[in-house]
Amino acid sequence: MPYRRLPNTDQARIRALSAIVQKGETLNVYDLAFSLKSLSLVRNFLTKFDAAHTFYVECFEQQSKAGRKHAANAKMARLYLSHFIQVLNLAVIRAEIKAAHKDYYGLDVRNHIVPDLTTDANMAEWGTKVIAGEQKRMSLGGVPIYNPTIAKVKVHFDIFMQSYEKQKDLQLATTRSLETLAAMREEADALILDVWNQVEKKYENITPNEKRLDMCRDYGLVYYYRTGETKPA
Repeated sequence: MPYRRLPNTDQARIRALSAIVQKGETLNVYDLAFSLKSLSLVRNFLTKFDAAHTFYVECFEQQSKAGRKHAANAKMARLYLSHFIQVLNLAVIRAEIKAAHKDYYGLDVRNHIVPDLTTDANMAEWGTKVIAGEQKRMSLGGVPIYNPTIAKVKVHFDIFMQSYEKQKDLQLATTRSLETLAAMREEADALILDVWNQVEKKYENITPNEKRLDMCRDYGLVYYYRTGETKPA
């Protein structure tokens, strides 16, 4: 005996709700297998749910598109910032810059390890520190580091920061739109369940069984056959 299962994705919920509305628009009141009240509730809810789903998809696509561009910006900024720190460390090793001056950059004066730059948050923190440190050292009479210059580092870091802030805003918008959509799922499932129950009740005495299932399927109900069960030809 096949069993009924409610939709488990938002797109499937929209298809189920749309099938209900479509039936309500094509059949007259007397032939409809569910109440007009249910039809009204489903129609009004579907408009809101479909809009919420569309908005979430748009937010997610914008975030994904911007994310690819941001990844390229971050890669370039990370390359320049890492290279600058390495050159700074080499200058300290060669005694061209005093080890104590690394403190201007927030760098450990006891070693020459490049800080962890694998995350955007770390990049934002260390980029800000290193740029400020180099500007401070130069303001005190220090010779600028070349290849790369801090100006070149700053150009790529600023581009990174712009896309980083944009990406955070897009992620927030996506998260909020998903939360709105998720909060509507329980009502969507309740409406679908109510209508499906009404439809099955309407056709419960129809025989043979496969004819009854087909009449229910016409309203969007979905049935699954268990392992080993054979669907009638």
